[in-house]
Amino acid sequence: MHTAGDRYSTAQHQAVHLVSVLLSAMMVLAAVVWATSNIREIAPQNRAVVLHLGALSRAQESGLLWALPAPFESVLLLPDAGTVLERRISGLLRSPEAQTGEAGAASENDTLAGSGYLLTGDASVVQLDIRIFYRVTDPFAYVLQEQHVLPALDRIVTRSAVVVCASRDLDSILVARPELVASDSDVAARRERLRADLVSSINASLAALKSNGMSLGIEIDRADVQSALPAASVSAFDAVLTASQQAEQAIASAQNDAEKDRQAADQQADRIVQVAEAQSSERLAKARTDTATVTGFASARGADSDPGLLWRLYRDRVAKILSQAGSVVTVDPNDARLILQGADK
Repeated sequence: MHTAGDRYSTAQHQAVHLVSVLLSAMMVLAAVVWATSNIREIAPQNRAVVLHLGALSRAQESGLLWALPAPFESVLLLPDAGTVLERRISGLLRSPEAQTGEAGAASENDTLAGSGYLLTGDASVVQLDIRIFYRVTDPFAYVLQEQHVLPALDRIVTRSAVVVCASRDLDSILVARPELVASDSDVAARRERLRADLVSSINASLAALKSNGMSLGIEIDRADVQSALPAASVSAFDAVLTASQQAEQAIASAQNDAEKDRQAADQQADRIVQVAEAQSSERLAKARTDTATVTGFASARGADSDPGLLWRLYRDRVAKILSQAGSVVTVDPNDARLILQGADK
């Protein structure tokens, strides 16, 4: 028969065996999990970069990835070449402290006066809110510079924005003075090229870094730019625009009034000329009628005509004319005496 001590020893042995089996199973399971920890599915919008003992080993696009477990190999997931990432350049925005100063809070100095402003080529200032859309083109370079990519991108975009603004005047960045450039099509074209010029400048800076062995592994696709005037100048520009519009309206009204006056003057002049021509024609016709008899006699008189006929006709007509006068005084040019016709001698 088995004693109580034997039964206790058997139960203890079985418990120890069970615990050892469980520990072994757990260790095997943990080893399997560890061995397969870097076997994973890479999503279509991602790609993987494998580091072997901390050194760049290989890159793989979407699909099943086989890699050694850590610490032998580590896997970093990056966006694929077709994924576009967005970055807002906060360094170009006006700082909250400067905005607080604009709101009326007291400031100890003017060190923040130029925060968020860019100087243009015509000594004006403008505010730009820029959003950059970029792609990861070189995964190895991106992984090497991972901690420095975004800070470096912010500085490059800020530098490019300063250069692009300094090479343009204010009206080629935004519509600030439409009354001055309304007819200048080149300014409107330069305003449309602002984004393209900014992207070209940023990519040129990235290419320069790459040529020096400091590539960030990214490329800029496009840039969204929202330009604005400083808040303190908006009211001034609005006042100038309003005054310009009012001046244009006044000029147009004055031109309309001048045209109406000119047309009225032309019509009045035409009427005066027509009346004068009509009166002159009438007077000429009357003069011709009045002198028709004398003219006829003068033209019809020949060598054998009576030489005193014209004088008799003249005296006859003159007498009728003088008879219509109240009084007539005749003066003999050869005599200093006055002859008063009809007066008593």
